[in-house]
Amino acid sequence: MNMPGRAHPGAPQAEWAGRPERSNRAMLRLMTWISLRLGRAPARWVLAGISLYFLLFAPAARAASRAYLRRALDREPTFADLFRHFHSFASTIHDRLFLLNGRFDLFHVEVHGKAVIDEILAAGRGAFLMGAHMGSFEAVRAIGRRQPGLRVAMVMYEDNARKLNEALAAINPAAVQEIIPLGQIDSMLRVQASLEEGVVLGVLGDRTLGGDPAVRIPFLGAEAEFPVGPMRLAAMLKRPVLFMSGLYLGGNRYAIHFERLADFSDLERTGRDAAVQAAITAYAACLERHCRATPCNWFNFFDFWRPKGAAKT
Repeated sequence: MNMPGRAHPGAPQAEWAGRPERSNRAMLRLMTWISLRLGRAPARWVLAGISLYFLLFAPAARAASRAYLRRALDREPTFADLFRHFHSFASTIHDRLFLLNGRFDLFHVEVHGKAVIDEILAAGRGAFLMGAHMGSFEAVRAIGRRQPGLRVAMVMYEDNARKLNEALAAINPAAVQEIIPLGQIDSMLRVQASLEEGVVLGVLGDRTLGGDPAVRIPFLGAEAEFPVGPMRLAAMLKRPVLFMSGLYLGGNRYAIHFERLADFSDLERTGRDAAVQAAITAYAACLERHCRATPCNWFNFFDFWRPKGAAKT
């Protein structure tokens, strides 16, 4: 039996998984070096130049950004739009260095939907926070470190977890303990144990791997593939699911959003597939709403609407 979120051997690889992470890793290394020596405010002057560099010399990412922004803005994006998109991505990577080291004093963070997360904490059964490659998950985890009783861990694909652990270990080794990799023998046991301890588990629900079950859902004007695994995992473990996002608003401002998506607590097995499909549809609609409201916060720099295994045109 395959673990939810684990790729099948020999399956066609998703475009994002096969694309080299050159720009992401290079940007992270450069940002770390600059930030540790200059601090946040001075480093942000350099950040604009770095954003411009990657905009000019990462043609595949630039093309993907243009295609996405065309949908989110309902018009042809300008060069300034593209720059803002790249600069928002660079800013969230830069700010991650400070958030992971507890420098919350540098940021103004507003929280929307606090009553929703408070209700989950009061129940004490844990829950899933279904996020996306949108804004900053570190901003969400920062709220967890400041609010008593809110413990946030991340559940992700094994290879991604390894790469992220390597990056986090260089910034703050304590953050590594907050990641549960899928695909290991004890993954499900760790997920179950965390939920029983009242931990809320963050899962990113906007990327598929080759061979993963997926459904095509209307999103920003065309159908796109969304993975079934993350929502199915929540349904199997009979937990509520919230949409969460840590949107970057410019400067030092972030907005955290918690919104109800589904509650699988009393779900019968016979109705699981329909409930999961409905929850994924609700997730895609919620993601689309935030993409239109703050378009520069979605960071999937690849052809999101091209089905897995389809030839490039």
